[in-house]
Amino acid sequence: MRIVITPFQFDNRERIAVKHQEYDPNIPGKMKQIPGARWSGEHRFWHIAYSVEAWSALQELFPDAEIVRESTSDSNATDLTCTEEQPAVSTTPKAKRAPENPHPEILRWEQALCISRCPWNEQYLALYLPYELVPAYLATVKNIHGRRWNPEQLVWEAPYTRLTLRFLEKYIPESVLKWSFTPGGDVPERLPEPERVQRLPEKVIPARYEAAVVALEQVMTLKRYSWRSVKAYKNCLRRFIRHYDDIKPSDITRKQIDAYLLELIKERHVSASHQSQVMSAIKMFYTTVVDQEEKVQTLFQPKRDQKLPQVLTEGEVTALLQSVGNPKHRCILMLVYSAGLRLGEVINLRLADLQPEQNRLFVRGGKGKKDRCTLLSEKVWDKLQHYIEVYKPVDWLFEGQDGGQYSERSVQKIFTMAKLRAGVQLDATVHTLRHSFATHLLEKGVDLRYIQELLGHESSKTTEIYTHITHKGWNKIKSPIDDLAI
Repeated sequence: MRIVITPFQFDNRERIAVKHQEYDPNIPGKMKQIPGARWSGEHRFWHIAYSVEAWSALQELFPDAEIVRESTSDSNATDLTCTEEQPAVSTTPKAKRAPENPHPEILRWEQALCISRCPWNEQYLALYLPYELVPAYLATVKNIHGRRWNPEQLVWEAPYTRLTLRFLEKYIPESVLKWSFTPGGDVPERLPEPERVQRLPEKVIPARYEAAVVALEQVMTLKRYSWRSVKAYKNCLRRFIRHYDDIKPSDITRKQIDAYLLELIKERHVSASHQSQVMSAIKMFYTTVVDQEEKVQTLFQPKRDQKLPQVLTEGEVTALLQSVGNPKHRCILMLVYSAGLRLGEVINLRLADLQPEQNRLFVRGGKGKKDRCTLLSEKVWDKLQHYIEVYKPVDWLFEGQDGGQYSERSVQKIFTMAKLRAGVQLDATVHTLRHSFATHLLEKGVDLRYIQELLGHESSKTTEIYTHITHKGWNKIKSPIDDLAI
């Protein structure tokens, strides 16, 4: 396959146009795996972000393709050709060009990373990275908390905070830095948190008998169910009573309940887990709200698929973690794997939950609102100390760019990009690291009971699934065909 790439402007941002010269029905699915990829109906081609991550993802997804740059008459056009040693996309966008109207207050030396006060925003620094230093320091600059690229002045803007100053001091040699001013003593630790725009509540079309949904919500709130469970059960019940919109929920018969579930299976092809969730919502309503338990007492429980979880090899985990350059991002993924954490558990960690003296990590309010202790690796604690020294989190162990708790979506994005750079299997998720933690412990001879405690499983049957994945002892097993004289 031949792929032609060329610079492309979209919403005043530099992008890479990706033009496939041959038709392949798998192309849309592959391109959608590149974060930020978009299809242009007007131009009839895909375009991706002008970044190392997007470029690496393109190469990973089309390893056998011939990727060439489209010829252009513009001699100053950004060079997108690539070699095995250094992809040109990894350089700063438009790095070979001079800005059309360079600001006189921005220092620009060709042998140093120049740092000036941002003339148009006093809360930011302007970092000029000359083309010669791009291979050595671009990745480090891109890891500065809150940095952004200014395509007009061809400089990086970074928050003028103590966090940025500590990061530069720790990760870039002093001999490389050239300051146009001397930082004062009144530099804030972080920029003021921007005013958060409150999202409008989700528009929900109420059912005719919406009072039934409200009653179920009240019961679940009194039982202290999580907001996720409450939301899921309400949606399931609302769809059910809307299906029989003209019938009062308490008058719906058992036969009609079975007919609704049968339609979900045959017409909507819902999964066994979703069917089970719908049944749980209906059962709770008729059992606790309208006191008609006899209607749902013998509902048929769906037989679940016995699927084995995806697990990474130790080599794949190593490659994945080594592909992450940002110290905070690496610490997040290392903690998930080393302690067997769930996604929600790692972002809920606070500084007080770290107990390095006992090599222990305290997990508060895990699944089922259960607390537990798990492992705090010495190697991970060493990385965490460097991270805490530079970033100085205040409340949560991992905080967002503007303070506050780190988001689940951000962690998922970190993992996706690390997975693409490391070239691991495409169907792995953040939770795969937790599965890998349990499987690797089992292969090292750790008792299943201890693994159950570390993972926070209520039942040992849940933990036993990892015995079907481990390859421990396989080298001693020989196929019977090896003993046949054939």
